[in-house]
Amino acid sequence: MAFDELDKRIVAALVDDARSTYAEVGARVGLSAPAVKRRVDRLRASGAITGFSARVDPSALGWTTEAYVELFCRGRTSPSAIAAAVGKHPEVIAACTVTGEADALLHIRAADMRHFEQVVERIGAEPLVVRTRSVIVLSRLVHRPDTLPPGAAP
Repeated sequence: MAFDELDKRIVAALVDDARSTYAEVGARVGLSAPAVKRRVDRLRASGAITGFSARVDPSALGWTTEAYVELFCRGRTSPSAIAAAVGKHPEVIAACTVTGEADALLHIRAADMRHFEQVVERIGAEPLVVRTRSVIVLSRLVHRPDTLPPGAAP
């Protein structure tokens, strides 16, 4: 699906505040509320907008430890096998294949250091894992989880 400038501006408005009404988004982008609704419906149907959610501070829910863990696997382990193995662990909030020595990079949240240690032990016990290397997050310097890529919005 091709995005035109209005679509980009609508998406940017919703990224800024997904609770905005169609009328509020319309005022921002210069369209009527029904026109915004039609475009949002089309963007949802095409998969360009995948949903709406609340942003939650993990530490407010007791998840105070954050880390990135490099995963080193046996032989030629497929990305789907890695995804299946690490997807079983709810503390893994993101995982991706990467360049370099590691086979994958995991983003982990845990309640505390003991919990984190248990998570790393469980992941390390997965049959495909040879070893892990962890880096604990001390503080976030830049965090833009809901930001569009440069040039995607005006």
